[in-house]
Amino acid sequence: MKKALLFLGMLSSVAYAQDCSKIFISEYVEGWSNNKALEIYNPTNQSVNLGEYFVARYSNGSSSATNANAVQLSGTIPAHGVFVAVLDKRNPLGTGQEAPIWDSLEVRGDGFFSPVYNTSNSFYWNGNDAVLLAKGTLTGGSTSSVTTATGFQIIDVFGKIGENPANSTGSSANNDGAWSSGAPHNTGIGVQLTSDHSLIRKPAIKKGVVTNPTFFNPLGEWDSIPAVTYVMDQNGDTIEGANGPILFGNWFSLGTHNCECNPLAVGENQIDEVSLYPNPSNDGIVYVKNTQGVKEINVINALGQHVNHFSNNASPIMSVRLGSDKGVYLLQITQTNGAVLTKRVILQ
Repeated sequence: MKKALLFLGMLSSVAYAQDCSKIFISEYVEGWSNNKALEIYNPTNQSVNLGEYFVARYSNGSSSATNANAVQLSGTIPAHGVFVAVLDKRNPLGTGQEAPIWDSLEVRGDGFFSPVYNTSNSFYWNGNDAVLLAKGTLTGGSTSSVTTATGFQIIDVFGKIGENPANSTGSSANNDGAWSSGAPHNTGIGVQLTSDHSLIRKPAIKKGVVTNPTFFNPLGEWDSIPAVTYVMDQNGDTIEGANGPILFGNWFSLGTHNCECNPLAVGENQIDEVSLYPNPSNDGIVYVKNTQGVKEINVINALGQHVNHFSNNASPIMSVRLGSDKGVYLLQITQTNGAVLTKRVILQ
């Protein structure tokens, strides 16, 4: 996908690039309120200076973005590591549009950006906004196009620039839509996946998207998990608080990325000696081995919906039932030390 192109008739051409040669977006977070984040992965053997890159937001189907819609990044991504960039809303006294990000997201952040909306609204995306990761130095005033940045080069695109997807009723008039699971993914059919969800780049993806797609399928290159979920007890029942079910931010996957570009990465089905078999599964049953240190396992389908929950009593092998529909499932494996592993399993 990294090839020379003319992007929407406005963006300049870019050079060819090989797989694993440039950074790309590895996770997108659109949570409740101001909980917004991007995880950026470095697939190369050298550290990368993020000061040479910026993020721009194409709001509500706009086909153009200015410096007011962008922010210059800062920080460093180590070789085969990630950088978690989060919307900078950290005032615990903030209310309304200034509501603080949740603590569980803040602790995952490596850098915080766009604190003032009127200066830069780059990190204020909703489910219907396209996001651009580009190389270059922003120049000019707030109304200057991001394409005039010095050394401008498209690195990755999330969503489809120039398209305003509809909501579940099929309307895009209120700008509350999102790209969804049902083709053509912009009419509101199916589950709204780019709002109130986190999308994790599949391990086989080795480079960013640098051409505006004919259509944006959120499940084409991404796995989906809900950005916010419920706290459950050992029986899998939702725990109630004074104001209803207790919620927590489902951002445990932020901070690491499983990619085939990493020569040191172990196989997708084996991390920290926890292994899954069979994968693919033919009958909907998967066995998780070496689970003495596993506290619980949550099963999530490809649409980011919770399917099953299993608690462990220190057994070395757990039997986990997937859903009834064929396709990709994610197992969120929570260890007793608090670490969380996310594993992909296929039901065929």
